Amino acid sequence: MRKAKVVLTDYVWNSLDVEHRLLDEYAVLRPLQTKSAADFVNEATDCDALLNTYAGPITADVMAAMPNCKIIARYGIGVDTIDIDAATAAGIIVTNNPTYCVEEVADHAMAMLLASLRKITFFDRQVRNGSWDVSSGKPIHRLSGLTLGLVGFGNIARAVARRAEAFAMRVVFYDPFVGASLASSPHSKVAFEELLRISDVVSLHPPLTPKTRGLIGDDAFKLMKPTAHLINVARGPIVDTDALVRALDERLIAGCALDTTDPEPLPNPHPLRDRPNAIITPHSAWYSEDSMIGLQSGAPSEVQHVLCRRWPTNVVNPDVRGKNRAGL
Repeated sequence: MRKAKVVLTDYVWNSLDVEHRLLDEYAVLRPLQTKSAADFVNEATDCDALLNTYAGPITADVMAAMPNCKIIARYGIGVDTIDIDAATAAGIIVTNNPTYCVEEVADHAMAMLLASLRKITFFDRQVRNGSWDVSSGKPIHRLSGLTLGLVGFGNIARAVARRAEAFAMRVVFYDPFVGASLASSPHSKVAFEELLRISDVVSLHPPLTPKTRGLIGDDAFKLMKPTAHLINVARGPIVDTDALVRALDERLIAGCALDTTDPEPLPNPHPLRDRPNAIITPHSAWYSEDSMIGLQSGAPSEVQHVLCRRWPTNVVNPDVRGKNRAGL
C-alpha cells in the first residue's frame, strides 16, 4: 500500500524527530524550508497533507494545485495566512494549535504591561547611558485601580485578566463573539469605543481577519487617553503602524509595547526603533522550552488523525465535516 505524502513547508526547530515519530508509520515526510507558497507548491502537488508554520499565503489557487491534499495543519494559533473559505469549498480540513502557548503569551503581555507602565526599559537605557535620574521617567502611576481593556476575550486574554487581577486592576473587554453572560468572569463587557475611552492599558488579543486588520488606527488613537499604553501580542497588522507612530509623536498615547509588528521583522531603520516610549520584542511571546513541545507535536498529531481516518481535534473550518476529501 502506498504511503501518504506529507509536505512540511517550513519549521523553526532543530530536529524533526517528533514529526517522524508521529507520521513515519503512515506517511513519507518531505521537509522543506520555504517562505512562500510559490516555493513549496511544486513539491506539494501530490501531497496528502500539508504541515505549515509561516510559509504562505495558502490561497484557493494553491489548494487547486494540491488536488489530493486532505488537511492543512498549522503549527501555530493564527490561520490568517490560509484562505479558510477556499479550503472549505475545496474539501480540505484546516487545523490549528490553539493552546500550546497560552500561558507564555499571557505572561509576556503582563510583562510588557509592567515594563511599559513602570518604564523599566526606559530607565534601563538611561542607566546604561550614564544617567541616574528618577525624574526623567515621570509620571508613573500605581497599577492598582487602573483599567485594563482587552480587545478579544479568548483563552489568552482571559489568562491576562487573571494576572491583572493580582495587581488589583479593573478589567473590561470587548469581543463580539463572547456574550457578557458567557465570559465566566467578573469582568465587564463594553463597546469597543468605550473600551478605548476608559482604558489605561489596551491589550490586543483578536485574530487577524479582514475586520480586525487596521482596527487600531487614527480614529482609535484619538479615543484613547493620552496616558494610555497599547500592548500587542496578537498580530502586527491589527495596528496601523503609521498611525501608531503619529499617535506617539503627537502624544495621543503615552507608550506602546509590541511583540508583533507590521511589517515583520521590523525594518532597520524604522521610526518605532527610535521611540523611547516603545518596547519591541521579536515575536517571542509564544516561546518557552515547554511551549515548543506542544508546538511541534500539535500539527503532525492532527495529520496523523486524518491519515488514520479520525476527525482532528482543533478544526478551524468545521463546516467541512462530511464533505471533505478525507471522507470524514
